[in-house]
Amino acid sequence: MFENLKQMAMQQLMSKMASNALGATETQEAATEGANGIMDILKSKVAGGNIAEIKDLFSGGGDMASNGIFAAAKAKMAETLQAKGMSAEEAEAEAGNATPDVLNSLKDKFLSTDEADSAFNLDALTDLIPGGAGDMLKNVVGGNAGDLLSKAKNIFGK
Repeated sequence: MFENLKQMAMQQLMSKMASNALGATETQEAATEGANGIMDILKSKVAGGNIAEIKDLFSGGGDMASNGIFAAAKAKMAETLQAKGMSAEEAEAEAGNATPDVLNSLKDKFLSTDEADSAFNLDALTDLIPGGAGDMLKNVVGGNAGDLLSKAKNIFGK
C-alpha cells in the first residue's frame, strides 16, 4: 500500500510544483524526497500504533491543518524545497500549496468506492504494524489503539 501511495504522492507533487522557481531536475528530486518524507511519516505513525491520526486525516473528517501528519508533511516538504535551492519564504509557500493537494488526493483514494481503489483501505493499516501488533489490536479491541490504551488505564486505575 505504501508504494502505491508514494507513487501517487510523487506524481501529485511533480504536477503541483511544475511551475516553481527550481529547475526540472531539482523539482523532480524534491517531489521524490517529499513523497518519501510523507511515507516515512505515515510509516512511523503506523509503527507507533497511531492509526487514529492517519484515519482522521484520510477519512474525510476533521480539519487537515490541525492534523499532526499534515503539519509534519508540510514541514518536510518545505525543508526539502529549501535544500534544493528555494528561499525559505518560497519553500514555505510552495509546501503550503502542494501538501494539502497531495494529501487530499491520497484521501480520495481511501474514500473511493471504485473497485480499482480497493487496496486503499484504512482498516488494512493495522496489518502494517510490525511484529503482529496489528493483529493483536484488531483481535483485542477491534483495531482501535485508543480503546486499548483506555482499557489499560482502567486496569491500572489511572
